[in-house]
Amino acid sequence: MKKLGHLNRDIARVLASMGHTDSIVIADCGLPIPPGVECIDVSLQLGTPDFFAVLDSVMGDFKTERAVFASECLTANAPVAARASQFAAQGVAVDYVTHEEFKQRCRNAHAIIRTGECSPYANVILHSGVIF
Repeated sequence: MKKLGHLNRDIARVLASMGHTDSIVIADCGLPIPPGVECIDVSLQLGTPDFFAVLDSVMGDFKTERAVFASECLTANAPVAARASQFAAQGVAVDYVTHEEFKQRCRNAHAIIRTGECSPYANVILHSGVIF
């Protein structure tokens, strides 16, 4: 039995399969899942687990080079906007695109992790860095 890292076998599998610049999405419960993109649904009920719990768990096990947020979070979701600022302070490149562009970019993700989050624009595309 695994002792450290993700116990969710689907998340662990996807993270282990990713290479430099590949992407994974952490999404609120309302983000549409594009056809052909794997959805790892960890939602239990509205708000559980929340966006930040899942994001923190993934970030503990994933080297991130770039994070992409919907620009609408800057005015509609202060906690998500604050987290984006923290990424930048930690040396992770941060990009903002419209929510429509964000949904288009999700089509290229290895997987979308669907949380129970129910606040607007609580979504991020994480691009893999390298560990060497």
